[in-house]
Amino acid sequence: MDRPLDSTANKANGCNAQSLQNLGRSVVQIEGAAIAQLESRIDDVFVKACHALLACEGRIVVCGIGKSGHIGAKLAATLASTGSPAFFVHAAEASHGDLGMFKSNDVVIGISYSGTSSELLTLIPGIKRLGIPVIALCGEPASPLAKAADIVLSTRIDREACPLGLAPTASTTATLVLGDALAIALLGARGFTEEDFARSHPGGRLGRRLLLHVVDVMVAKEDCPLCPEDATLSEALVEISSKGLGMVALTDRQGLLKGIFTDGDLRRTFAENLDIRQLHINSVMSTNPTTINREELAVNAVTLMQSMKITSLPVVTEQGELEGVVTMHALLAAGVV
Repeated sequence: MDRPLDSTANKANGCNAQSLQNLGRSVVQIEGAAIAQLESRIDDVFVKACHALLACEGRIVVCGIGKSGHIGAKLAATLASTGSPAFFVHAAEASHGDLGMFKSNDVVIGISYSGTSSELLTLIPGIKRLGIPVIALCGEPASPLAKAADIVLSTRIDREACPLGLAPTASTTATLVLGDALAIALLGARGFTEEDFARSHPGGRLGRRLLLHVVDVMVAKEDCPLCPEDATLSEALVEISSKGLGMVALTDRQGLLKGIFTDGDLRRTFAENLDIRQLHINSVMSTNPTTINREELAVNAVTLMQSMKITSLPVVTEQGELEGVVTMHALLAAGVV
């Protein structure tokens, strides 16, 4: 016997493509309008808030609950990754011990659209006793939070994008954008650079490109395919096969690099029909190979190898002594490429 469709399924079936598109577009329009209204609020009060945050000798403590808490956690993460030390504290947890994380040289950003969140308001007396400035991101200027704050940045909207007017949508979007505006204004004021960003994101691609040096990814000399410059070609081939880098470095008795011999050189040797049993490596090696210093950025090694159309690059000291080899494979594995 067939089961009857439940009421939820019936409602979904009755929602045609056009109505779904209309609802989606209305959300974009309403939230876009809420964002547009923020532009006029980037004013002297906004500047005052920036100055307070720039003067902070401790950390920026972002505090909220519910959907505002989620926005606050994102704001704290953005601040921390762009040069403004910050962390998020859940308002309910703060009233049960986490208020001990607050220090007198901190600045608090309290987030509540209504400005009446009891969990957040409970913290205000304790924050004030510590002498901590409070910046409120709030939609109600006459609310208890706004009145208790030292600086109020308005997140007021005309209406939520939710057709019921209940789910925080446009209000949280406005708060998110205003928080981003604060973070990026502080980034500019601090002269925060790509290198600074990379130090905060060592695991990301930008971090790897800006922080990894050749020494971090090279194969050290003791693990490199290595032969004296007067070795036979047969001896060099054994060394290439044993180390698996597709090349061998040739040095003199002082350890100075004299040349390299690669798989490509071997193919060219075979193409010339030379008897490899009678050859010494110095007669077929590539002399004056392209090299790099261990302190160079790994990304520079990528650029050099691509321009020269090579896959291995000897690493040498200023005096020309071999220290290792960096390969394209290692650079790929490290995420530099």
